[in-house]
Amino acid sequence: MANRKSTVTRKTSETDIKIELNLDGSGETSIDTGIGFLDHMLNSFAKHGLFDLTVSVKGDLFVDSHHTIEDTGIALGMAIRKALGDKKGIKRYGSIMLPMDETLVLCAIDLSGRPYLVFDETFTVDQVGYFDTEMVREFFYAISYAAGMNLHIKQIHGSNNHHIIEATYKAFAKALDEASSYDIRITDVLSTKGTI
Repeated sequence: MANRKSTVTRKTSETDIKIELNLDGSGETSIDTGIGFLDHMLNSFAKHGLFDLTVSVKGDLFVDSHHTIEDTGIALGMAIRKALGDKKGIKRYGSIMLPMDETLVLCAIDLSGRPYLVFDETFTVDQVGYFDTEMVREFFYAISYAAGMNLHIKQIHGSNNHHIIEATYKAFAKALDEASSYDIRITDVLSTKGTI
């Protein structure tokens, strides 16, 4: 079975992004977004999902972190959708309740081709490092729409903002790894419609 790889470049007046993704990797990364905490989160995503991920971003950080984080989410969503290809043989659904110290985060994914985000998390600080906490939702909204996935994220417990965000990225990785994995019993796409 060939590795499912994709390369996405996305250039606007605000950001210049290149992403390389291998869904069947081993967690190897090379990431530089200009935002240290975002780099940390993307490294966690790749490591815990066992995805190989290269991300290079030049963004207008002199404005703020918004464009860089949102556009990275868009480009990563595009890379996921491209790497999934025709989705034949994949489980389609994935979910996890992921603990990290006092934090517990639920993430559930349906790679349905229909974008939708349900996001229920609460942050008590405006920033973690140079990462605006309000951008967590925007990042995953961008991914869900660019990838065409139904994505549910819910904070069950948690008080430390760093832990909540990191648990969210790790939970997303584990749920995506499950949803994108193959099941030998599935010979086409897992849908009564015949397409997803």
